[in-house]
Amino acid sequence: MANRLAKETSPYLLQHAHNPVDWYPWGEEAFRKAEEENKPILVSIGYAACHWCHVMERESFENEATAKLMNEHFVNIKIDREERPDIDHIYMDALQAMAGNGGWPLNMFLLPDRQPFYGGTYFPPQKAYNRPSWTEVLLAVSEAFKTKRQDLEEQAANLTQHLQQSNQFGVNTVDLGLPKDELFTQAQADAMVLALMGQADKEWGGFGHAPKFPGSFAIQYLLRHYRVSRDETALKQALLSLDKMIDGGIYDQLGGGFARYSTDEKWLAPHFEKMLYDNALLVDTLCEAYQLTGNQRYAQTIRHTLAFVQREMTAPEGGFYSALDADSEGVEGKFYVWEEEEINALLGADAPAFNAYYDVSRHGNWEDVNILWAPRPLETIAQEQGMTPAELEALLERSRPKLMAARDKRIRPGLDDKILLGWNALMIHACCKAAAALGEKAYLAMAEKAMNCILENMRRPGASLAFWHTYKGGNARYPAFLDDYANLIRALTALQETSGNLEWIRTAAGLAEFVTGQFSDENARYFYYTAAGQEDVIVRKKEIYDGAVPSGNAVMAHNLWHLSVVFERKEWADRALAMTAGLSQTVVRYPTSFGVWAAMILRLVQGTPELAVAGPLYKERMRELGELYVPYKVLLGAEADVEDMPLLQQRLQAGKTLIYLCRDYQCVKPVEYISEITNLI
Repeated sequence: MANRLAKETSPYLLQHAHNPVDWYPWGEEAFRKAEEENKPILVSIGYAACHWCHVMERESFENEATAKLMNEHFVNIKIDREERPDIDHIYMDALQAMAGNGGWPLNMFLLPDRQPFYGGTYFPPQKAYNRPSWTEVLLAVSEAFKTKRQDLEEQAANLTQHLQQSNQFGVNTVDLGLPKDELFTQAQADAMVLALMGQADKEWGGFGHAPKFPGSFAIQYLLRHYRVSRDETALKQALLSLDKMIDGGIYDQLGGGFARYSTDEKWLAPHFEKMLYDNALLVDTLCEAYQLTGNQRYAQTIRHTLAFVQREMTAPEGGFYSALDADSEGVEGKFYVWEEEEINALLGADAPAFNAYYDVSRHGNWEDVNILWAPRPLETIAQEQGMTPAELEALLERSRPKLMAARDKRIRPGLDDKILLGWNALMIHACCKAAAALGEKAYLAMAEKAMNCILENMRRPGASLAFWHTYKGGNARYPAFLDDYANLIRALTALQETSGNLEWIRTAAGLAEFVTGQFSDENARYFYYTAAGQEDVIVRKKEIYDGAVPSGNAVMAHNLWHLSVVFERKEWADRALAMTAGLSQTVVRYPTSFGVWAAMILRLVQGTPELAVAGPLYKERMRELGELYVPYKVLLGAEADVEDMPLLQQRLQAGKTLIYLCRDYQCVKPVEYISEITNLI
């Protein structure tokens, strides 16, 4: 028998639709049942590509006896954290306050009024790993709810108060009357480089120890710092990190695309799920590395990754799917790994050199099987194999498609095919950057098709500026969150710069007005994660950490600064400055946790080159400017004066296409050719 989750659209919830657990989706029906029957609520949160979520489902949620216990003592709610990040944020923060750590699956116990009082992550079916069994937890919580209710209510009230107090940050900690140059200094920018380098793995790249995440924001910061400072140490660490990931098992050597993170410091063994946002952020970063260095390897990786996105993560209507699972046939990584014998049979005489390059052996390099990775230089392997590097490269080129064809016959990992607004906006931005950096129109077409999918399917009825968070199969739901709008504004800005169509940035400005009206906090400085009027959360949180995805507040600071230049909106500039200044001390101390904020400080220190292109060839000149590495530019173009954009007023000279470089609307003498503007920038 299917439970209530059978009516949902989330692939993760549908995975649980035939559990014997009487699951409810988050909503009034479950809340009412908890109140009427005076039962605690169990909220179990996960996502479709989560390995340990699948393990706990198999061990506990599919077990008839365990399900009976859950159904008897609790109202059970299952949540897809990607559909409802607002709820996930609240209860993950509660768990971290209680236990000092977190993760998924997230299992939280709530009072009937939804205040949390106890929780944890994965619990085994029998006591193990220094963890109680799931059954023990259920019985203990149920007993405490019956016999120690007052204690639980006090604990829940304290936790909820803590969640509300965590929103009190960044208010009046700096003198906003100071000039910008005193609020944000080169000394701060340099201090953040030192902090990043202090955490850098100088042998294998990346930051910190295993498990090791891509660290896109930190890499990007070092690249942007180098562009002005010429600090070779920063550049070396940024490129080492990218190179080692591209060589590693975290990168799909056959199919393209990056996995979520590496379980080891060398990037060999990934947690095999592939998330849309990681690939978007890494393409973003690789575009900057390519613009800075001209290294064709980065261009090749961008093309390979976007080919994977187009092949495996793009819906027919143009939007992008969310994730590919780590598991297939119930085994993590099974789709991606190889036995040496398989490769020998497929490649014949080419196998020894292929195996030497990709570290394939009879005993395997990970749990008795082989993950393809390239820990040693191609030149070294070529010499050992008695080949030239070109010959080995040609052998690898002809071998990879043979393995790919064989792999495609395997049972594939599960696909999370919901289309999330914010994640799609991240990939649209990445496609725009790739189109600009590589000069490839196909990537702009990808971006425009995805944006049109969003505009056609995810607008809320009767509202031109209000959007839904998630879309699948003709069904859009849940009002969009701050991150969705912030990333959408950023993507629209990138579309305007790449296509030359000013309507995109006008839409972005309209959305900025909407966000300031619907999401602003009481001080009109930061933004809440949820819009005004949403009533199904116990607190309205303000998120400021740059985690796996950028903080919506950090992205909005960038957006408001950029749009203030385009439309000469001083109040937007002032707000961006206030947001950044309020957090600057924390950001400078912890740049790995606040990478997008760090980039905002660097933006204010390095300045904003304002580039205006006026004349009949403006799109061609904008395309050429897009190939340059100018990370904090504002780029506008038109063939006529534009009334609502000061940078495009009174710029025309008959028969010419001119490029103006300005700062604070003060422009140097216009030039006609890109070669002339490069030196000025």
